[in-house]
Amino acid sequence: MEAIKTKEIIDTLNRIMELELSGVVKYTHYALMVFGFNRIPIVSWLKENATESLTHANKAGEFVTLLGGHPSLKIAPLLDSQHHSIKDILTESLEHEKAALVSYYDLLKIVKDNSISLEDYARNMISTEELHLDSVTKMLRKSDDTATFKE
Repeated sequence: MEAIKTKEIIDTLNRIMELELSGVVKYTHYALMVFGFNRIPIVSWLKENATESLTHANKAGEFVTLLGGHPSLKIAPLLDSQHHSIKDILTESLEHEKAALVSYYDLLKIVKDNSISLEDYARNMISTEELHLDSVTKMLRKSDDTATFKE
């Protein structure tokens, strides 16, 4: 791989790492802010997302060091609306997952046909993030809103 492309890959992986680390903080914070009847399953789900975000950050960091780079010590911006209804938390989560998905697609564009391992990693993470988006989207839908497309 050429040096310019390697730097671009490392920069993208570091951006992913920063996003995932911000996810750890966001999901942990959200889990602390949930109150009400559905607290236990929602808190559990948020804690799982925090743990998974840390795993994702570690994986991105491993690729950074594999390529000879230095893992970032930053995290992506932590925007807290100061609104903590379940809908607000899920809406913020949806935006976070969308940003992560864009970053993984950016990585895929750079590594496609250049590195099988990085391409597989990017594709697997895209699949994972798309499923996260689907879960959050379903949680935001009303229970009687079952139509996902028009015939």
